[in-house]
Amino acid sequence: MIRDFLRRVMALIKKEFITIWNDPKTKGIIIGMPVMQLLIFSNAVTMEVQNIDAAVLDRSQSVESRELLSRFEHSPRFRNFYYTINEEDFKNKLDTQKVQIGLIINNDFSRNIKSGKTASVQVIADGRQTNSASIASGYAAQIITGYGAEITQNTNTPGINASIRNWFNPNLEYKWYILTVIVAMLSLVTTLILTSLSIARERELGTFDQLIVSPLSSFEILLGKSIPPLIIAMTLTMFMTGFVIVFFHIPFAGSFLLFMISIFISLLAIVGVGLYISAVCNTQQQAILSVMTFMMPAVLLSGFVSPIEDMPQILQLITWLNPVRFFMILTRGIFLKGMGIGDAITNIIPLIIIAGITLSLAGRTFKRKLG
Repeated sequence: MIRDFLRRVMALIKKEFITIWNDPKTKGIIIGMPVMQLLIFSNAVTMEVQNIDAAVLDRSQSVESRELLSRFEHSPRFRNFYYTINEEDFKNKLDTQKVQIGLIINNDFSRNIKSGKTASVQVIADGRQTNSASIASGYAAQIITGYGAEITQNTNTPGINASIRNWFNPNLEYKWYILTVIVAMLSLVTTLILTSLSIARERELGTFDQLIVSPLSSFEILLGKSIPPLIIAMTLTMFMTGFVIVFFHIPFAGSFLLFMISIFISLLAIVGVGLYISAVCNTQQQAILSVMTFMMPAVLLSGFVSPIEDMPQILQLITWLNPVRFFMILTRGIFLKGMGIGDAITNIIPLIIIAGITLSLAGRTFKRKLG
């Protein structure tokens, strides 16, 4: 009795191994996915902030201010420095996320040092990335404190005071960062799963042939499969946004209309990915595994875990093909900063291009499957 049971179980296990190995899609998932995640985890995920770009507004233009800035320039933590001439240019560098941190040296910096008074340097960090802002501010404060200690030792002056401010998230509330991202992630995952399972479910249940013989064209089938997930995801986004504002008291700084338009265009790009997955998968299991294969690298390469600037150059280039990257920028930017239409368009245009590519690819794949 037990021997027969074991024989049947072993036969089933053998059959499953043969089925998986003979299926190139499943084989790619079980072999390619771990390798891909290993490479991305080892390069993209790091809590150490490096390659920090900084904006500088040096009103002092003195020997002392240049000496302090040289400490930043020779630090391995900092990369590019943008020397601005006015506050508008300085603000623009932070607003557009061209830099992660800003340094303002007032015109009395040198005079205070020479007269034995406490000099101050204002450090402004981009609070939309709470972890990066906190670490980058710490690096800046460490350099300023070190320079101040050297001056104190040589001249017996009180030293330099580092005044740190965080824009867009003054207290570096981690909930402000994580909850605004979760709004995007929930709508993204909902859209991706619903669209990826739609056609695969039809195949698995045996109702796909009924769709083929129906008078519906392939475009109409794809459209009918796309609209419900979009409506559900948009509704979920509005609900979650209201929930975050009301219950967590996170201020919504931007235009709600622009926010919803950006979400809609972002989800269109995700719909294309989901439909393509559904078109190439024969079962719901394969579709779920494919979603997991896409989601993990997409999230890691979006700047959610660690800044894109800290990734290897090849991964930074790959992020331009990742719709989640622009999705995250738009969500955080409009929600926390009040991103205007001009800045939003620079991220919406890549999403429109990605949406056109993914939807076209899904449509062609679906038509080929019908043939």
